[in-house]
Amino acid sequence: MAEASKLTSRVDPPNGIYPARVDEKGRLKFPAKFQQYIQSFGDPRVFVTSLDTTTARIYPISVWNENQEFFEQFTANPEAAEDVAFIANDLGADAELDTQGRVLLPQELRQLLSIENQPVWLHCYKGRILLYSKEVYEQRKAKAREGLAEKLRELEKGGLR
Repeated sequence: MAEASKLTSRVDPPNGIYPARVDEKGRLKFPAKFQQYIQSFGDPRVFVTSLDTTTARIYPISVWNENQEFFEQFTANPEAAEDVAFIANDLGADAELDTQGRVLLPQELRQLLSIENQPVWLHCYKGRILLYSKEVYEQRKAKAREGLAEKLRELEKGGLR
């Protein structure tokens, strides 16, 4: 019976992009909806990393474990898988959601992305939480707006409601 009480039902990922902040000690305080999303996996642990050296990715530990299996089994380009896994582990670290809804971000990652004691933006996508610095967020927003009318027409032709 104690096992059943540990299991929580999966919460849908938060919709939208949320502002947050990395404090002076390198901790990211998640908005409540992100805390609920992570906790719904039944494990407060996450893996914090970057795969592209511009955007941080925060994975619930079970999602990251699936990625590790993917890297091991990817045969189309094993060298690419090994290199991306290497970067992920070089920049990444395990962390755990504390009682105040914070996680400690790896120091090297904070420095690389210039997010120490800075505002950041959070976005859930494909089971991971993306963390953008102000500069990257503004660049991403500008890129998304380029040719937006044409992009929208194409998606509506493909079935977007």
